[in-house]
Amino acid sequence: MHDRSTGKTVPSARRSSVAASLSPVASIVRAHDRDRFQTALFAPAATREALFALYAFNYEIARVRESVREPMLGQIRLQWWREAIDAAYGDARPRRHEVVEPLTAAIRAHGLGREHFARLIDTRERDLDDAPPASLAVLEDYAEGTSAPLIRLALEALGAATPSTFAAATEIGIAYALSGLIRAMPVHARAGRLMIPADGDVDPADYAALRATPALRQAVEAMARVVARRLDAARAMRRDIPKAALPALLPARIAARTLKRLERVGFDPFSGAGEGDPLQSWRLAFAMLRGRF
Repeated sequence: MHDRSTGKTVPSARRSSVAASLSPVASIVRAHDRDRFQTALFAPAATREALFALYAFNYEIARVRESVREPMLGQIRLQWWREAIDAAYGDARPRRHEVVEPLTAAIRAHGLGREHFARLIDTRERDLDDAPPASLAVLEDYAEGTSAPLIRLALEALGAATPSTFAAATEIGIAYALSGLIRAMPVHARAGRLMIPADGDVDPADYAALRATPALRQAVEAMARVVARRLDAARAMRRDIPKAALPALLPARIAARTLKRLERVGFDPFSGAGEGDPLQSWRLAFAMLRGRF
């Protein structure tokens, strides 16, 4: 059977054993966020569960749009998470929930910044609006809000929060989120969700039909150029980044790989360039050995 976390084929017995050994939050991340599951495996064992709790929380708020039929219901769910986070910073017992309980433990054990959670949840409210982003700048702001605070939280959990790592988190967060939006375009197109700047002159009908028109390719290339620029800015800070920060910053390698594959296919988001990389775990391991992101 195929192991989604590694991209390899493994015997059923071994697969069952691996799954059984995972905590509930690790299982959620393994099933729904392959990229972050793989990066978390490079963290020290003592902090790994905190990362899984953070990434499981991120999955929960990211899927709100797909799990409700009306925006109001989505707002109610996000408010539920705001209240759960607020409670984590108090003395009350956490709500009985498979993500809330370990997340509360992580917040209290590592002194995680409350403002990062607020930014993540507030930005996810935009998912409830069907209107496409007005411009590339607006899309960059969305990318920052849905990704960079999560990286900052991971850095705090790893004990690697510094001005330099936080600055790198902003750049990598935007790069990874934008590359992720490009990778997800086939799924978004089928769902009728247009996450391309409205000023890009992309025909929604062509997009829904998975037609890689010149206008669409141009819009994707513009997004890809932002990814490249942000990655360059992050890597310019390498000398000031401690090795302990690497597990939180490894999404940069995934974004860079996506960029290369897109360039090869002329920025066609429907070409399959965004599909999973079976060698990704090995690429991440090599990056860790070299101390690079």
